[in-house]
Amino acid sequence: MPFASALPIRSHITTHHQRQADPSPRQLKHRSCHSSTELLCLPMTNSASLHTNVPPMTTPERPSKRPVPTPSKTIAVVNSSGRQAASFIRVASAVGYRVRAQLRNLNGIIATEISCLPNVTVLVGDLYIQKSSDTPETAGESSITDINYELIRELYRGAQLAFINTTFWGDEVSIGKALADEAVAAKVEHYIYSSMPDHAAHNPSWPSLPLWSSKAMIEDYILTLPYLSTRATFIYTGIYNNNFTSLPYPLFCMAIQPDNSFEWTAPFHPDAPLPWLDAEHDVGPAVLQIFKDGVSRWGCGERIALAYEVLSPREACRVFSMGVGRPVRYMHDPKIEVKVHIPNGYREQLLALEKMYGLGTADPKSQPFYFGSEFLEKSCPNQAMEVWEGYRGLEEYAREVFPLEESANGLTWMNDEQVVPLNQAEEKIRIAMEDGKDEVLTAASESMPARREEGWLA
Repeated sequence: MPFASALPIRSHITTHHQRQADPSPRQLKHRSCHSSTELLCLPMTNSASLHTNVPPMTTPERPSKRPVPTPSKTIAVVNSSGRQAASFIRVASAVGYRVRAQLRNLNGIIATEISCLPNVTVLVGDLYIQKSSDTPETAGESSITDINYELIRELYRGAQLAFINTTFWGDEVSIGKALADEAVAAKVEHYIYSSMPDHAAHNPSWPSLPLWSSKAMIEDYILTLPYLSTRATFIYTGIYNNNFTSLPYPLFCMAIQPDNSFEWTAPFHPDAPLPWLDAEHDVGPAVLQIFKDGVSRWGCGERIALAYEVLSPREACRVFSMGVGRPVRYMHDPKIEVKVHIPNGYREQLLALEKMYGLGTADPKSQPFYFGSEFLEKSCPNQAMEVWEGYRGLEEYAREVFPLEESANGLTWMNDEQVVPLNQAEEKIRIAMEDGKDEVLTAASESMPARREEGWLA
């Protein structure tokens, strides 16, 4: 039986007053999603007229979008297996930029990855020419005789942009100057150089850090070149989150304790703020955005402090602990303990770091600024956020990435709930040290792919 309603249905009766009254304007509860509310008043009987008769509307309150150039340009990159360069190449090649990437060799997982990426042309070779001496006194030794100009010119062939991060392999200053000179000859439109400060230039009582002062000298030289100085941008990178490892490497060793906690020992004052950066995650997108914004925004020697968190060592340990899910303690020690073989250039850097951060042992305010300049120090992290906002913080790194990198290095602590024994990778280092081998890093490189030689440099 059909359902019958007890309510009578009456037709709507329109009164004479309603017929004579003007229709009231339509009131919208929410703001229209259209650019102009005039579209709502158009008759809908002819949809074609909606598009042909109405000029496009703009709303002044909407911010203008950043200019996004068509990724048709070619970018030259050196030391491409380093953290900064590899991070950038991954991002740039993924969005369609062509990359000409210099690699010292094709050894290692990063070099293999870079060489297999789309839109990437790999140029294998050193940026300097090395030749063995034939004299009896120096037989078997190598000496740098010249800059590899042929490789550098080939690197810049057809390139409009360049991201350059030099290392101490060879004469860094000479190589850096040659790269700048050839960029001028190639008419590079935007030159981004990864620099660092010479602390002694900011304060005579502060020591120079060898690996950083070389970069400062190259930066100064770039600024003397009229063509390149107006097209140059300098990025200064904070402490890499990726420096941390539980292997016995100096300065950033997160040593595993018998109770499965971690302990970090370093010469930094426990309460002095330090800038932090996830190089592998954030350098690439940030540098790419600097290129997109162009020299009109970041040219004329603009310096950018690329760091997204400012944390004291104690705060860094607290944040790291939240991510890794284990207690993390900080121990201050003015001396940096070196348990493994490291490149000589890095050893000199560590000795200078001891001197510099020894100045702030008593008072955190007397610790030299990491970036040398108080202005750059205070620009963190706001200036970096202007460039790239999707950063990965130290807590997320400790939670999502640190265990994976440790596992790639042959460590198994993340699978153990008991006391963590000395794993195979550490044992290989210990045996090599006892045997007095100089090739410790090379011998262990297969077990520690994330700690190949490039890790010390870039």
